[in-house]
Amino acid sequence: MKIYTGKKNNLGPADIFIIEDGNKKILDPAPSQKLYNHSPDGFNWGYSGSGPAQAALGILLDCVGRKLALLFYQIFKFEIVAGWGDEFSISEKEIKNWIKPLNK
Repeated sequence: MKIYTGKKNNLGPADIFIIEDGNKKILDPAPSQKLYNHSPDGFNWGYSGSGPAQAALGILLDCVGRKLALLFYQIFKFEIVAGWGDEFSISEKEIKNWIKPLNK
C-alpha cells in the first residue's frame, strides 16, 4: 500500500513523496502538469489555489488513474488538500475510501 507524504520547506513549491514497501520516491509533478498545468512551479497544499490543485491531481493520478483523477481532483483539493498543514500523510486506502462514494 502506498502512503503519500509531504513537508513544506518554506522555500516555494513543496515535494510530495510516495512510500511503498519501505521505499521512498518523489512524486514527479510532470505527468499531472501534462494533463492540466495549474502550477508550473509544482505542488503545494494548505489552501485552495493552483499549487494544491496540482498536488490533488498528481496524487490522484498516481493513486487511482487518469479518468478518476480528472473527475475528482478539484473536489479532493477543496475537501482534503486545502486542509493540510505544513506536513501531511495520507494512505492509498484513505484516498480510495474517500473517492468510493463519489464514483457511483
